[in-house]
Amino acid sequence: MPMNLMHRKICSSEKWARTTKELLLPWALEGVRLGDDVLEIGPGFGANLRELVERVERLTAVEIDDDSARLLTERWGERARIVHADGAAMPLPDTAFDSVVCFSMLHHVPTAAQQDRIFAEAHRVLRPGGIFAGSDSRSSLGFRLLHIRDTMNVLDPATLPARLRAAGFTDVSVTTHPERDTLRFRATRP
Repeated sequence: MPMNLMHRKICSSEKWARTTKELLLPWALEGVRLGDDVLEIGPGFGANLRELVERVERLTAVEIDDDSARLLTERWGERARIVHADGAAMPLPDTAFDSVVCFSMLHHVPTAAQQDRIFAEAHRVLRPGGIFAGSDSRSSLGFRLLHIRDTMNVLDPATLPARLRAAGFTDVSVTTHPERDTLRFRATRP
């Protein structure tokens, strides 16, 4: 996992899980109808997954990191399908999901080209009319310090809409949070 020790400690903490539950997910998914079949790309330590599993009928999670995928399977494998794979090349069928989500993980993808492949894969596995939604952090001094010796490739809210449209999405919106260094996005597969 492209995270330093301090970053892993924070993201695996109960404090981060509460932040996810109380702040991140409510804002990121405000007004989003997830549907019955949901895919989360990059659940990491599972803070978002443990909330999503309570909200949807069927949850699949694709995690690239071996250890994280194993831990997620041990903890959530009876309630969610955990797939150890790269979100840029998912071994999942076309048009299988009502929605695809990802939270606070795209900045861990080393290149824009790899992020674009994740966007294309999200589009491929979505059913027509399905939504791709999520959130990610924006750069700040504290965020840069947390990412010393860590992968940090933040999304630019000015260019993200065009990148999502290039992946085939329509009805694209990108919003920055007025008080936190966070952005959220929504895009629809036509």
